[in-house]
Amino acid sequence: MKNNFTKSDDAVSEMVDYSIILSIILLATGIIVVAGVPMLEHMQETQHTENIKQSFKVLAPNVNKVVFGNAPAQSVELKMHGGSLSVTGNNYINISMQVWNNSAGSSETLSFGKKMGNVENDFQDTLISYENSGVWARYSSGDSIMLAQPRFTYANNVLAIPDASISGSSSVSGSGLVRVTADAGRRSIESYQNVSEVNITITSDYFEAWERYLNEHLGMSTIELNETTQTVLAGKIYTENIDVYIVKAAMDVTID
Repeated sequence: MKNNFTKSDDAVSEMVDYSIILSIILLATGIIVVAGVPMLEHMQETQHTENIKQSFKVLAPNVNKVVFGNAPAQSVELKMHGGSLSVTGNNYINISMQVWNNSAGSSETLSFGKKMGNVENDFQDTLISYENSGVWARYSSGDSIMLAQPRFTYANNVLAIPDASISGSSSVSGSGLVRVTADAGRRSIESYQNVSEVNITITSDYFEAWERYLNEHLGMSTIELNETTQTVLAGKIYTENIDVYIVKAAMDVTID
């Protein structure tokens, strides 16, 4: 007696097995597409951000050669992965000092203030910037960190403060190689002797990172931290009078 294969239980069982396997394959493929692709894109964006950070760490020491008079100009290539790169910044530095006046026989308050400017990359809501001889980053959460220290120095009762004043209006966007060129402008040094107190005010997108730097590296205490104006005021009273030197270095920066 012949069996009818189309009506056999074995055939039905095999069809069910094939359907289950096909469903599992389709489900696995869907999970990979839904979860894996965004994860891969996130990994690529994270790697691009790290590459931008490293590029700015290379940019900083080269531009600082112009700031401190070691070169009349410097040009550095950066690779962009999207976003924008521009010369910008409504950032300021103000330095207030209590200086002993021998003629008057008392201390007087002297101050210095200047707009700094910066070179800033905006990629996926992360800002990375060269600002006043240092490199800084700010994330979409609003948190900011220092990536490379600015060139403030304090040793042997001498405090040196750079004022890397950047001007320019260049801006580019997209992907590919770009060239950042810094040309030296007027450079001078202001000196103050017998200083008993120094207060530094910085207004910047990276004011919180600046606060930590002033606290940890210059031993200054925070006097005011204003999130609304993105300003930090920190200062220090010195037990022994010091000398203060402010290196004023104007630069014109272009991006091609």
